[in-house]
Amino acid sequence: MNMQVVKWFLDLAMGISFMLSFVTGFFKFTFLMRVIGLVDLVLPLALMSDIHDWSGLALGFFVAAHLVLNRSWIIYMTRRILSYEKSYNVRK
Repeated sequence: MNMQVVKWFLDLAMGISFMLSFVTGFFKFTFLMRVIGLVDLVLPLALMSDIHDWSGLALGFFVAAHLVLNRSWIIYMTRRILSYEKSYNVRK
């Protein structure tokens, strides 16, 4: 399979797991629910907690795989930026 397609599916999986974790985390945060006026909404919090936990673990796995697949670009850019700072004596 083409590596670009693999990276695209990995990014898609990261986005989906992030959205699942974000939305379930938002609904688990009861203070926000009261602020926006959803106090009468009954939600299956045990199921949402499980979805939140598993999607968070999946997101961590996908991010780790993303970093491994893009490690050559990360190393290249880090070296390029560090060598730029050394050669031009950039001050912060």
